Amino acid sequence: EEMFPRFSRFPPIQNGSIFPICLMRVNIFKDFGGCTGRTRTYMIFGRLANSLLPKKSTGKLFSVTKAFSKMATTLEQKSTVKCFGGNVKVFTHDSEETKTKMTFAVMLPPKALNDQKCPVLYWLSGLTCTEQNFITKAGAQKLACELGLIIVCPDTSPRGCNIEGEEDGWDFGTGAGFYVDATEEKWKTNYRMFSYVTKELPTVIAANFPTNGNQSIMGHSMGGHGAIVCGLKNPGQYKSISAFAPICNPMKCPWGLKAFLGYLGENQESWKGYDSCELVKTYSGPKIEILSDQGNEDGFLKQDQLLPDNLVQAAASNNNVGLISRMQDGYDHSYYFIATFVEDHLRFHAKALQ
Repeated sequence: EEMFPRFSRFPPIQNGSIFPICLMRVNIFKDFGGCTGRTRTYMIFGRLANSLLPKKSTGKLFSVTKAFSKMATTLEQKSTVKCFGGNVKVFTHDSEETKTKMTFAVMLPPKALNDQKCPVLYWLSGLTCTEQNFITKAGAQKLACELGLIIVCPDTSPRGCNIEGEEDGWDFGTGAGFYVDATEEKWKTNYRMFSYVTKELPTVIAANFPTNGNQSIMGHSMGGHGAIVCGLKNPGQYKSISAFAPICNPMKCPWGLKAFLGYLGENQESWKGYDSCELVKTYSGPKIEILSDQGNEDGFLKQDQLLPDNLVQAAASNNNVGLISRMQDGYDHSYYFIATFVEDHLRFHAKALQ
């Protein structure tokens, strides 16, 4: 009542006023023991109150919903190390989207440790990888600290779902979520990496770290596919996109065909919603810049798993997409390749995130 003295003067809505409606949500929040319930209640409370409160009350409202958000997702810190004046930390949390514990790493520059708000750059890793690959192999920490970038690296799939076939291969199931929301019955409850990366994780990051609201996304191989798809399917959410050796046309390569058939079923029309070449043709949002690097000695390029030329052709007719596609002589698919050009990508994103 002290925080919202105007509640008593709001007009009734249906059978009650705004205050009892919000109070009901608070009580639900208090009574729920699971993370899922708390997170959902925070969202309900925030959306309800945002839609009903006068605009001049939104400042107080924001502080309340922010507090609810921080309470909604409990992070468990697994490790922390100091690096170039910043910190590299690893956390786990209960995920509403995957119904499992999810792990992510976060690089925090010195500015963030001093509670100065920073932009966020998401890194999506490739097949078989975890949250560890980028933070241990890419050599990005020094420049990220200098540029004031928070870099967030989620895992590549839910783990421990106990789904039959989940551990049968390295290119499907565990470590191979392909950044889609599965629709096949067997997988649809847990394998929701698209929504985890684009919806849940940004909410978790914003609630627990000093972010300024600007974000970009990048990735490698399967994660490069994920970065481009996440960016194109959410116009305006990301300031820029970049990729190393992305799977550009999954509807036409063995990895993609296996993943899409398994997670999305036989209806190939639904596959188009997760294929960069299809999405780039129809993208109509704010102009977005995409930087893509590919090594010409990449074994997977030679196996027609990556198909970068298909993306170049698909993007050529869309003026809303600025694609810079570079073929790097002599480089393969490894993190030696990524480490060589990661500075270019960080500076590309830092410029867009200003």
